Amino acid sequence: MSVPTVVVHRDADVLAKAVAARIITRLVDAQSAKGSASLVLTGGTIGIATLAAIRDTPARDAVDWRRLDIWWGDERFLPSGDPERNETGARQALLDHVDVDPSRVHVMAGPDSGLSAEESADAYATELAKAARPEDHGPAPSFDVMLLGMGPDAHVASLFPGMPALYDTRPAVAVHGAPKPPPTRITLTLPVIQGSREVWVVAAGEEKSGAVRLALEESGPVQVPAAGARARGRTLFLLDRAAASKIPPGLGRIASP
Repeated sequence: MSVPTVVVHRDADVLAKAVAARIITRLVDAQSAKGSASLVLTGGTIGIATLAAIRDTPARDAVDWRRLDIWWGDERFLPSGDPERNETGARQALLDHVDVDPSRVHVMAGPDSGLSAEESADAYATELAKAARPEDHGPAPSFDVMLLGMGPDAHVASLFPGMPALYDTRPAVAVHGAPKPPPTRITLTLPVIQGSREVWVVAAGEEKSGAVRLALEESGPVQVPAAGARARGRTLFLLDRAAASKIPPGLGRIASP
């Protein structure tokens, strides 16, 4: 797994715009190299702000949206269209405004599908396996970019400290009793995260600063899940100054004055 590179931006607004620019560049490069690209989305304030920043820049047209596979790192087990679903926020912020191929938007099913949370996770694992290629060396694609938000408790996706999903090696699992509502969720697991070509942990706000410090130290992923957010290729921690305020001096590279 790769050692994280830390990049610090002035504030949350600049961070969202900078991450949006990085995503566009990375997707264009991937499509130029191999014809298509894959992106794993996250929810949360900064995650959705990043998608809105992609929507609002003319540079978005450099991406061939029809040749992009879109996945989610986790989802709240709520009906389709529920405002709390990560999918809903992503569609409103970006996906409804670009020419994506609906068959390449890989949604985690909610209870309105007739599936239980466990069945939804199993269905997602099956979809991941179908998309995996021999060179991915696992039961899921090696994603070009996996975006992950991070909570003040250092959770990523819906992998919360000390919960059973952190020990699970299946690609996608159901989570019950999550400490952050809603309690039932679907999440990718650490082996899938760690199989990605690039993992970008994006965090803003002083309330995340302690978790950021722990995630960058030699912490164990069971108590600090973000410490396990490491890619096969490149790992980035993309932060605003407030979120980076407790990391050791010299660790972060200031990207914007």
